[in-house]
Amino acid sequence: MSDRYEPASDFLKAIIAEEVPLSGSWMADKNMKQLIAMVSDADRSNRDWATMLLAQEDADTPEVRAALLKATDDEDNVVRAEALLGIARRDPQLALPLAVAALSGDQACMAVFEAAEIIADPTLVAFLEPWIEPSEDPWLDELAMDAMKACEHARPTS
Repeated sequence: MSDRYEPASDFLKAIIAEEVPLSGSWMADKNMKQLIAMVSDADRSNRDWATMLLAQEDADTPEVRAALLKATDDEDNVVRAEALLGIARRDPQLALPLAVAALSGDQACMAVFEAAEIIADPTLVAFLEPWIEPSEDPWLDELAMDAMKACEHARPTS
């Protein structure tokens, strides 16, 4: 039996279990502030989960964007990718240079390709080309190809 990957934080586990509200009341606002703070937590699992949870939220405030932008500089590539995806969901143009940087690296994970698909900008085509070669991960290959197709069929931004 394999261990399930969970954050170290009980607070984050409660968010995952949908036991902690993040909107709709003063207490939810307090919870959202704590979630935003956990994007900078010392524990990698907490940063990873907090960034992913924040990226998935509908909230689009200056504080949320600032936390996600800060997380794009995280030492961990998965945290950076989740942050990129969260920014792409809120502002694809803001995410575009971050996607270029992520796709220019040696590693790219699922969230990078999901973000590139959302951004859907023709300038990403050249940066996606190295990633569409078949690999040992057909699922990741499919995500890269979906991103490539979205970018190829997008109209250039002006």
